[in-house]
Formats: sequence, structure tokens, C-alpha cells
Amino acid sequence: MRITLLSLLLFFVAAATPARAELHITRDHGGYVEEYKTKYKRVREKGERVIIDGICNSACTLVLGIVPMNKICVTPRASLGFHQAYYDKAFTFGMKITSAEGTSDLMSYYPDTVKDWIRRNGGLTTDMKKIKNGVELWKIIDPCPEEW
Repeated sequence: MRITLLSLLLFFVAAATPARAELHITRDHGGYVEEYKTKYKRVREKGERVIIDGICNSACTLVLGIVPMNKICVTPRASLGFHQAYYDKAFTFGMKITSAEGTSDLMSYYPDTVKDWIRRNGGLTTDMKKIKNGVELWKIIDPCPEEW
């Protein structure tokens, strides 16, 4: 097998080009807070970008307080949903029981822009409060540039 100079050059250029790692959020309804904290800390440590391109509800929104905001952007399909933290229904006989401590923990991660939006919209409740793409969301997160 013959290796040409051009193929060697292409190989080295490809190897030298940094990978553009990113997390693409499209339909994330949340889950266990501690799992999201771990996931987003890994994303932050790797310097990855996050593109919110759909639903990011509940624990998913922790991304806003763990990954630097200059590494996060939103597309026109993005929406965020916030609510009070509650205990896993598996341990509460299927009932939704809120956790003041868990809610306080969530709030402690959010940047001031998110906290301000939550306050302006009546605080966290058991109901999901959503921000859809538009001016309100862009006050918190920048729209994705074309090259993202």
C-alpha cells in the first residue's frame, strides 16, 4: 500500500484540528439532581459547549449554573422549565412532596439572571414555569451563533 504525501498531510491536519465537543440538549425533562450536577461538571471540566435546542426542564436547567454561560447558547426551538424540587415519588408512595432543601439547592446554582426571572414569575412552585425562545430567554442565554 502506498501512502502519498498528500494523504499524510491530510492525516496530520485532521489530527491537529481540535475536536469540537458539545452537548446538544433536545428533549431533556430532568431527573436526579445529583446526576445532572456530575454530568455538567464533566462538561465544564472538558470545556465543552452546550447547545439547548429543545426542551430543558427541571434538573436539566442546572446547566445554567454549572457550565459557564459563555459556553451555552439557545436555538429557536429552545425552552426552559423550572419548578420546585420534590422527592422521588418511588419513596413517597407516588405523591409529589416538595423539598424546601432541594429547591434551595437548585436556586443556589442558578445565575442571577435566572433567579430574577423566577422571582418576576412568582417564584418556584409545583407547576412548571417555562421560558420559550425569545427576548425573555435571550436575557438569560445568548442565541447560538451561525457557526455553532
